[in-house]
Amino acid sequence: MRHGSVKGHGGEMKDVKRDLGAGRLVRLGALALVGASLVALGTARAAEPTADQSAELAKKLANPVANLISLPLQFNYDENYGMDDEGSKSVLNVQPVVPISISHDWNVISRTIVPLISQEDMPYGTEESGVGDILQSFFFSPKEPTRRGGIIWGIGPAVLIPSATDETLGGERWAAGPTAVVLKQSGPWTVGCLVNHLWSFAGDEDRADVNATFVQPFLAYLVSKTYTTVGLNTETTYNWDAKEGDEAWSIPANLSVSQMLKIGGQPIQLMAGVRYWADSPEAGPEGWGFRVGLTFLFPK
Repeated sequence: MRHGSVKGHGGEMKDVKRDLGAGRLVRLGALALVGASLVALGTARAAEPTADQSAELAKKLANPVANLISLPLQFNYDENYGMDDEGSKSVLNVQPVVPISISHDWNVISRTIVPLISQEDMPYGTEESGVGDILQSFFFSPKEPTRRGGIIWGIGPAVLIPSATDETLGGERWAAGPTAVVLKQSGPWTVGCLVNHLWSFAGDEDRADVNATFVQPFLAYLVSKTYTTVGLNTETTYNWDAKEGDEAWSIPANLSVSQMLKIGGQPIQLMAGVRYWADSPEAGPEGWGFRVGLTFLFPK
């Protein structure tokens, strides 16, 4: 297994340099994200958005199947991994969202999550960095809410691609299953839930099977005067194949604040938040973590 420890062999020295280099990329990416956010805040006054545009864009960003091209960059940090609670993980998620019109009444929304991971002391004394497994989802969604109730919804397939650059960063299994989202937007409020279930069907049979349900209820409130969104969600995962004696639930609760801005005509949204791990597997994260984000918007 390749980690950050040095054993004196040429091949492993190359692996260590590769891992350290990838780790620097993840950390530099996170610093660039924070730096870009600070620059955006400092220059935002140069091009104030119109009220209608900013409020509408902020509302669309609370909708996972909105007809809006966007590129969210989301950095997450969690710690207390491992049996000794010494591990930590940094993940920069690159999450392009692309709606595709397939008819007068329907869109297909492509949502991709590409994780760039840097983890330390998992297990203790090791370090690994690189790309994790990619999650690709497609939602078939009506372009307009339902006439009764104003419900917005989408349904389609999700595929987990074993793209990890190291065995410690992914499961080395292909997995697929259904995904769906349903929500309602009323005034400043957005309330809804996104779910998926993945089963493994190919890949390294020596690795653990994938049989997991993901449930993400979410609530958002838009402060229309400032285009600020306060969000609350959980990103709960239940592992149906958890080993006896190990916890099957992973339940992080997230609280975030997002701000719409416009820089030289380019609309963006900045986000910062905290999370608390209400439950996790025995070797999973514990306590508090945080996330920051920068989303580029490309309205039509």
